[in-house]
Amino acid sequence: MILISVGTESRAFDRLMQWVELLLKREFFPKDEEIVVHCGQGTTLPSGVVAYPTLSHEKLRGLLHNARLIITHCGHDITSLLEESSATYILVPRSPELGECEGACQINLAATLAQSGVPVAWSPGDLVRFIASPYRSNVPIQVDRSPASSRT
Repeated sequence: MILISVGTESRAFDRLMQWVELLLKREFFPKDEEIVVHCGQGTTLPSGVVAYPTLSHEKLRGLLHNARLIITHCGHDITSLLEESSATYILVPRSPELGECEGACQINLAATLAQSGVPVAWSPGDLVRFIASPYRSNVPIQVDRSPASSRT
């Protein structure tokens, strides 16, 4: 199973959903594999997926545990949960310039994690390369959890 999650941000992350739709149309995902999408507030939904606008924390944890591959936003909460999963994953940061989030903390976190070898997709091409050759970084995700750090 492939899990794609946009998180609980109140703003849509339609850019990621458009990338997934493009990759589905071009058959970059295995045809026989279930794709589960936590779509949040989005207005774009890829065809042929199992979609959940909202997920309880327990349901999300269960999906993370059962997923073979995870494509997700780069929020602090999900990055912590990824460490509990054995799945390969790639992060797609939300962009404040595109109205997907308030501040640049996901962009900043993604840039820092990418320097450590954590897979980050900045474009649909990055997703294609990752899906073709998924890998899991052996570098643990370390997130600043201090009260001064913003959470998304």
